[in-house]
Amino acid sequence: MRFQLTEEQRALRDGTRKLLDGRFGRDRLRAAVDEPALDRALWRELGAAGFFALRLPEEAGGVGLGLPEAVLVFEEAGRALLPGPLVACELLAGVVDGVAAGERTAGLCEGSAEEVLWEHPADCDELILVEGGGRDARDAPGRAEGVYRSAPDRVAWTPFASVDPLTPLARVTDFPRGAPLGGPDPSRLRREAALLTAAQQVGSAVRTVEAAVGHARERTQFGVPIGSFQAVKHLCAQMLVRAEMARSAVYAAAVTEGALDVTGAKLLADEAAVRNARDCLQVHGGMGFTWEAEVHLHLKRAWLRAARWGVAAEAEEALAADLID
Repeated sequence: MRFQLTEEQRALRDGTRKLLDGRFGRDRLRAAVDEPALDRALWRELGAAGFFALRLPEEAGGVGLGLPEAVLVFEEAGRALLPGPLVACELLAGVVDGVAAGERTAGLCEGSAEEVLWEHPADCDELILVEGGGRDARDAPGRAEGVYRSAPDRVAWTPFASVDPLTPLARVTDFPRGAPLGGPDPSRLRREAALLTAAQQVGSAVRTVEAAVGHARERTQFGVPIGSFQAVKHLCAQMLVRAEMARSAVYAAAVTEGALDVTGAKLLADEAAVRNARDCLQVHGGMGFTWEAEVHLHLKRAWLRAARWGVAAEAEEALAADLID
């Protein structure tokens, strides 16, 4: 079995990177921090480019691609630190009207989470709640399982402090459930949400490797680049290894779509994104804490994603249980 990207997949990845470089570059990223509201014009541009309709059939107006291609696109989104309910809109395109074209946005919440958190509450036109379909004990038999929708103005919520300035959060305190939303399967939604989140983590991990290596080449101490010092070389090499291991796991999980494969991929991707951002910050020294370096934004986003759609403790329990079985 070969996992080399095809020419079409490379073109998709390169085209996505070019699109995001042009529409959401460094200056736009900094402006978004000061004004974190969703950029509707950018959202519609992404929709027009097929960003959210990647996996919809062509006869339904989509691009007709698969999960591996969606993973490549989301890796680039993670690399650019693109904000917004990206995972929710990708998964709900074709389910919620207007989402595929970028004309409307939808949020996605885990109903069984200890804190039911809602990303970008002020910018969502629909909110979808996923209950059941997970491996957690709280999803045990007897608990309702399904996918429910609600208009945002019917949902009771309170503000929730977010570590990431580009991802506003709310804690849902009451979600009036109507009839289950037909179509999406809770298990599949959870699995794909975890995988696309992992893909974003991989993109962030790769970007921080590039940032650390770039800084280590330019920054000098004692008359030489700091990258010439053994300790910095080893730090950067470990970052690269983490990023590549996570990328391989995520690509493989996109092909197999196995629940445990996705669980392992998310675990590796979370670790790569968080630890790489920390190491990148160390390479940057004190500069890493300032607004001149974007590494602190990668670290904050990596922390937030690591707490979404499967945390490390749950993943480790699931993988250990599978080994024992």
